[in-house]
Amino acid sequence: MNNRKRKVADTALKLFIEKGIQQTSIQEIIDKANISKGTFYNYFSSKSDCIADILEFLRYDASQQRIAVQIGKDTGDRDVFIEQIVIIMRLNQERNLQPLFEAILSSNEADLKKLVMQHRLYEMEWISDRFIEILGDEVREHVFEATILFFGMMHHMLFTLKITNTTYSLEHVVDTLLSYIELIVPKMMTNESVLIPLSAIDLLRTNANKKQVKIDDILSLADQLQQDYTFTEEQQDLFDAIMSELQRERIRKIVLQPLLKPFQKCFEESPISSQAQTFTNLVWYFLRNLS
Repeated sequence: MNNRKRKVADTALKLFIEKGIQQTSIQEIIDKANISKGTFYNYFSSKSDCIADILEFLRYDASQQRIAVQIGKDTGDRDVFIEQIVIIMRLNQERNLQPLFEAILSSNEADLKKLVMQHRLYEMEWISDRFIEILGDEVREHVFEATILFFGMMHHMLFTLKITNTTYSLEHVVDTLLSYIELIVPKMMTNESVLIPLSAIDLLRTNANKKQVKIDDILSLADQLQQDYTFTEEQQDLFDAIMSELQRERIRKIVLQPLLKPFQKCFEESPISSQAQTFTNLVWYFLRNLS
């Protein structure tokens, strides 16, 4: 998402939260953002498309901050995990997204509900993967159910703390709830029973209809980028490093992920900033689904 597109999306988000999604017209977004109708439709095909980009940008932001926190540290370090969870919680609070999520889930807009479900599923799968890294591969069979428990505890704990005007720190809340999960999971394993079978989890993933990014999609866009624009030396070096890693037999996430933010940033003022952002996002989503 380029800078101008991001500003329009931020303006739309503020209006959605202040007035409601259905009560906010595209013309109001256009007027508030001080852009033409053609510019809006160049960026987004609809309000739903605008919301999709708002959520995608949030995920990308969170991913980059989480990567920065984890670089050079043990993946099993629970303190790193706590800091990473706090990152997304703070981003949600700063952008006041919870009221937007609640409004969407209580609406009759199936497409918007799917967007929120996709967003939450991305987050839950990331937490599940991190739980395995922290608690060990033996928890894999129970990890998604543990993630649902953790997710639910966080949501209701923060809600209760807020309405009771209780002072708290996000780090302490996450640390405490994680300690509960660390006690619950062994019990789940001992009982050898689950409330949510794997078939139900597969159905959830299917219903969310997540987009699967293929390496061919990335290579095709990479070819287009080079045809459309003459790179600077810095841009070319980063591009070559990313492409070299993508074409390895075993792609190394730990090498590739830190290259994405600098790559996107060095194209911010270029004529192809939007295409470069799309390329960055494709690589990021590809890495998320890489086994």
